[in-house]
Amino acid sequence: MRIGVLGGGQLGRMLGLAGLPLGVQFTFLDPSEEACAAAVGRHLRAAYTDPEALHELARTCERATYEFENVPFQATAELVRSVPVYPPPPALEVAQDRLREKEFFRSLGIPTAEFAAVDSLEDLEAAVDHVGLPAVLKTRRMGYDGKGQRILMAPEDLQAAWEALTGPRTESSPLPTPRVEGLSGGLLAEALVPFRRELSVLAARDSWGEVVCYPVVENHHEGGILRLSLAPAPDLDPALEELAHAYARRALEALDYVGVLCVELFEVDGRLLANEMAPRVHNSGHWTIEGACTSQFANHVRAVAGLPLGSPRPRGWCAMVNLIGHRPDPAAVLRVPGASFHWYGKAVRPGRKVGHVTVCADRPEQLAERLDQLRRCGVPLPARAAAGLFRR
Repeated sequence: MRIGVLGGGQLGRMLGLAGLPLGVQFTFLDPSEEACAAAVGRHLRAAYTDPEALHELARTCERATYEFENVPFQATAELVRSVPVYPPPPALEVAQDRLREKEFFRSLGIPTAEFAAVDSLEDLEAAVDHVGLPAVLKTRRMGYDGKGQRILMAPEDLQAAWEALTGPRTESSPLPTPRVEGLSGGLLAEALVPFRRELSVLAARDSWGEVVCYPVVENHHEGGILRLSLAPAPDLDPALEELAHAYARRALEALDYVGVLCVELFEVDGRLLANEMAPRVHNSGHWTIEGACTSQFANHVRAVAGLPLGSPRPRGWCAMVNLIGHRPDPAAVLRVPGASFHWYGKAVRPGRKVGHVTVCADRPEQLAERLDQLRRCGVPLPARAAAGLFRR
């Protein structure tokens, strides 16, 4: 079987690495000359909406998928006319609009922070009255890794945040046309949640409706970018784990989903609030390559290819550390027991995810020790000391 993938970045690369042992081949449609997934499959270099490229993908592939949620929806809508596309395009359409996403969660009885649509400065003032302060103003579309967001702490912050995302208001342009590069669409105001921690849950569903759920993961961000994931999430109430799995199942079933889905969550006062969902394999699931019986990438390929899903059971305790704009010495990393080094073959630039390190252990205390060893050999960890991550 050959699977066509919209996108040729590191997620596509890891899908290819997981699929090749299954006898699955890949074609990656990506406009970049330096698509790193080209190392594990055919690279079809063209715009995502190029009609000839989409025809070639549909003609030569038996199934199609996508590796990030900002591929143009129209590309999946065109492909699905000729070849099955998983996850289904409606899932992509929901995930591409933060307002629709929040409304989708609410329709399933999944709680979220308070939110309101914003299409004018007057809307923003009314939205803040509704959701309260502090709040966060976000673009509805295209934002990721902290882009397209502004924190609102006081009423005097509204004008500056509005102009930062939309440009100065004029009589001829009263509606938002976000000027942040790559962003488009309206805005969303959302209550800033005083969460204890950020969590995520990954689940996979096959075309027969079978679902497997991975352990809930604790995530640490800096500058809006994921830096560290701990799996399973330390000291998580089993009832909350069960609830997170239930939320993921509701979303999968409502969308008649096939593939891996990630739901990002906030833990707040013993409750879970849904933040966002990603209709694809996810950065917080990279630990599964070494840390689970079946990785998220293998299960996504299995689901798309019509193969049975594998066990999501963890192999002890695991952590994943993103390498962002930095390449530590691989030899030093690999001297740490239980550590694995993943390099994506991308040019190193500030703020760019260029690889990750995973480390596995039999006990939480052992994992904390190994994280501290990684820190000492140049693997960047969040400001919170590695040794304290499991000592709450």
